[in-house]
Amino acid sequence: MSSIPNGSGPELEKFPDAPPSIEVTAPEETPHAGLRSLDHYKRKLPTWRYSLRQSILPLIRWETPYLAWMQDKMRSPTLDTYFAITANLGTHTFFMVVLPILFWCGHTALGRGMVHILASGVFWTGFIKDMTSLPRPLSPPLHRITMSGSAALEYGFPSTHSANAVSVAVYALFALHSPECKLQYSTRLILEAVSYSYAVSIVLGRLYCGMHGFLDVIVGSVIGALISIVECVYTDVIDEYMYTSTWAAPTMVALVIIVLIRIHPEPADDCPCFDDSVAFAGVMIGVEIGAWHYASSGWAWNHPVPGTVPFDLAHIGWAVTIARVLLGVVVIFAWREVMKPTLLKTLPHLFRVIEKYGWILPRKFFLPASEYKRIPARLKVDNVMPSVSDLPGLLTSIRHPGRGRSVSVGPQSAADAYETLAYREKRRRDSLTNTELESAISPARSLSASSTKRAYFDTGNPDKDGAVSQVSGISASIGGGNVGNLPTPGQSRVGSYEQMMGQGHVMISPATPEEKDDDDDNAEIFVGQQNELEEKEMFSRLEKPRVRYDVEVVTKLVVYTGIAWLAVEMNPIIFELVGLGMGDVRP
Repeated sequence: MSSIPNGSGPELEKFPDAPPSIEVTAPEETPHAGLRSLDHYKRKLPTWRYSLRQSILPLIRWETPYLAWMQDKMRSPTLDTYFAITANLGTHTFFMVVLPILFWCGHTALGRGMVHILASGVFWTGFIKDMTSLPRPLSPPLHRITMSGSAALEYGFPSTHSANAVSVAVYALFALHSPECKLQYSTRLILEAVSYSYAVSIVLGRLYCGMHGFLDVIVGSVIGALISIVECVYTDVIDEYMYTSTWAAPTMVALVIIVLIRIHPEPADDCPCFDDSVAFAGVMIGVEIGAWHYASSGWAWNHPVPGTVPFDLAHIGWAVTIARVLLGVVVIFAWREVMKPTLLKTLPHLFRVIEKYGWILPRKFFLPASEYKRIPARLKVDNVMPSVSDLPGLLTSIRHPGRGRSVSVGPQSAADAYETLAYREKRRRDSLTNTELESAISPARSLSASSTKRAYFDTGNPDKDGAVSQVSGISASIGGGNVGNLPTPGQSRVGSYEQMMGQGHVMISPATPEEKDDDDDNAEIFVGQQNELEEKEMFSRLEKPRVRYDVEVVTKLVVYTGIAWLAVEMNPIIFELVGLGMGDVRP
């Protein structure tokens, strides 16, 4: 018997072949393996969070067969590649690469606005994900198409990709329709079309790729839209307060963000949502402190907004602009490559001292400093921004966009496995209930066979849908409007997808519709599960989560705060010092 470090509750039974950090509590007298998964979230979550989760979970289960039907109807090699690639345009990595360039090219107001909406979107969707601990739609019947292995390890509700995409699109539409926009009508129309296409591609792609359900993307999109509306409506008020205030304003912002990090809900499973939230919280702190200080220095322009980085393409030309970007990227990567290992090496000593006095506030799934001696070198502590060692692979993916796409069927995370077992148990219980119901009505049915037959064809047999309708209600809902209550071919197809839920097996159909391709290097990776896996075997096949150390939270916060500070203040000053700036030119 062992327990999760810093966890609470009863001790947890660990399967010998299972990943170290995946624990499954097993009551002493458990009649069926599925009961373990049902009890898992009830034991791990507070009562109100568990009740909230249970109220939303039926919607996610209900929509899964329809998602599988839609995916099956739309699947093609071209769309597989398109949606897998465009999904990268909604990732944290993409925005972390693009955002600094906006500042260095003089679009300071746009850069700050984008940081605000994206950091808020990542944080609040991650907050809700960990709070509700809801799984992604089940696979099978869905195929999960992705170029990011870490994405499937997160919870599903709500969709962060959708929140990011919609927030960017709404923010762009506000900017295009603002009185300050001086673009020609034709250019503005094209940019509007691009904004709509971007949002639709990302949102539809999350459904197509089997990574999210309708509820996930709808709620994520609403969150993204609300964040952008608040930013656009109140940005002038916020800027006036920030840049006319003393040091108290950025300090208060930093303290509020740190408090929000601290109250971030503990997930029921080892989910990386918190890591992404910390990274973007650090970016927000760095941008606010750096922009406030830069605006009060003599290096910045005060037009069009305080703290604007001096830039004029007509004055400095493309060569200098490219040199600025390259130098800025080198400085940021140098900071990350130096600070991350330094902090991971020095902070454990400080944490051990703090822990002795009981001041440490540990999180589940993070190993406290007192339980390890050293942290392995080259530890990959996040998936937000690539390290120098990741650059060759990143460049390869740019040259060969289709390479690296994977199509997976079967549980990929602890949340997937628990939901597979839970749905399997629900189906077993419903089947037993349906059997008892049939036994109870069989004597009455035998009294009048002829009248029963007429009722079947005239008004519909109340239980002819059998176990399927008892399992999830889908058969009852799709059959009610047809003559004789007989399902259409499409409805039968949805019902067949429903029967695949909770099975944890590989479907016979290929991962991607076949297409002639002589280039073996671009072949997809296909990951699957065998027939109805037992609980122990299912968990042993999951990707093993790495050990996470308590110092990673502070390390990530410091590193990303520094990256943002370099982007908005230090790099623009370096540009001026090395002759890549505007000199004494003022607007």
